[in-house]
Amino acid sequence: MTRLRTSFLLLTTILSSATFALPTHATTNGWLIKSSTNSSVYYVADDKRFAFPNEKVFFSWYKDFSGVSTVTPTELASYTLSGNVTYRPGLRLVKVTTDPKVYAVSRYGTLRWVTTEQIATTLYGNNWNTKIDDVPDAFFTNYTIGSPITSATDYSVSTELGVTIVAQNIRGVEAPAPTSVPVVSGCNIFPADNPWNQDISSLPVRSDSATFISSIGLTGHLHPDFGENQTYGIPFNVVPASQAKVPITWTAYGDESDPGPYPIPANAKVESGSDAHVLVLENGSCTLYELYAAQKTTNGWSADSGAIWHLDSNALRPAGWTSADAAGLPILPGLVRADEVLAGHIDHAIRFTASRSQKGYILPATHFAGTNDNSLPPMGLRVRLKASYDISGLTGQAKVIAEAMRTYGMILADNGSNWFFSGATDPRWNDDELNELKTIPGSAFEAVDTGPIVK
Repeated sequence: MTRLRTSFLLLTTILSSATFALPTHATTNGWLIKSSTNSSVYYVADDKRFAFPNEKVFFSWYKDFSGVSTVTPTELASYTLSGNVTYRPGLRLVKVTTDPKVYAVSRYGTLRWVTTEQIATTLYGNNWNTKIDDVPDAFFTNYTIGSPITSATDYSVSTELGVTIVAQNIRGVEAPAPTSVPVVSGCNIFPADNPWNQDISSLPVRSDSATFISSIGLTGHLHPDFGENQTYGIPFNVVPASQAKVPITWTAYGDESDPGPYPIPANAKVESGSDAHVLVLENGSCTLYELYAAQKTTNGWSADSGAIWHLDSNALRPAGWTSADAAGLPILPGLVRADEVLAGHIDHAIRFTASRSQKGYILPATHFAGTNDNSLPPMGLRVRLKASYDISGLTGQAKVIAEAMRTYGMILADNGSNWFFSGATDPRWNDDELNELKTIPGSAFEAVDTGPIVK
């Protein structure tokens, strides 16, 4: 196997060269930093820094390097170097380069020998051997050896994945209090009482549920509109508060769009296909900027429509207004993200589409894009996977997503293929697991009552 690189040789070209002072130490728990003179990345907690020994360990915790701040050598040195970060528990299997044994990772860098291939298959699937990383001998001392796994019941992948923050994996470090509010790059995605974050598992079924589910398709099946192919899914961009704002030229629905400028970099990731969504989350202010049908122009961007969302507020669009989505809803809060799935839980509703919709919407949607046919679903319709539908046969990523569909459900946000639901572009998706969701029929869903239809 290819050995891991022992330093981030490419980071100097990926990260911004800007250097700045961090806030006082009391507020820096959880920060990722690097020196302006060195590419090594560190996690800061309790006035100490912990080094990521290589890229694979880093990517077991983070999607990309967008959250890494560059500091002066003096600022870096003010944090005592206190050890190395180890692999996130439950995510990967590891082996030392001089030892043929394969280990599962538990909390605090504890390695547990997986004694048989059958156990490895039960825990990590038929492709378990593709999930093995070599730990160089020099870093093996970062780990301790725990008890061997002699039965699949000795180790719970989902429990281990409950360790989602590096601080939770370092002995003696005070970890942030857990929260059920979705978080992206340090920003809460709306308050806890926002409709996107509402547990709907106990809400009553709508009286017109059967009509709406039938119109979307009883025999159609769920379809994750994202996966291993990186041209699928909706990417999002995270930018610092210092990102320059550029003008936006509206090409269709400017009268229902929030005026620019928007902090969209020239190289922003754009969704593939005709929708060409651009999503930008601004750190610091925790403001979300979204565009529909976006194109780069000479000095900024053009788009059919756009919206700005302040993530500390439950404010809706004006009645009748669209957004970057047909329903007048934000897009990012409804995306399934790999980091939350790998953490073992999704704490929000999921965006989905239907081919036809009626001329009406249910709040928090504020806009319709359909026809005068009351048998069709309205924008903002909330559906959930029936509690009676058996998901015990699902595994891995599919199981986590299905559980979220039971608890938080899905919100109809746009016209598109029936039962297609949205996720963020991410190389960590596993198509074998996601494809299990394609066996779930439309008849497994019910529409819940979240309010009247606005005409």
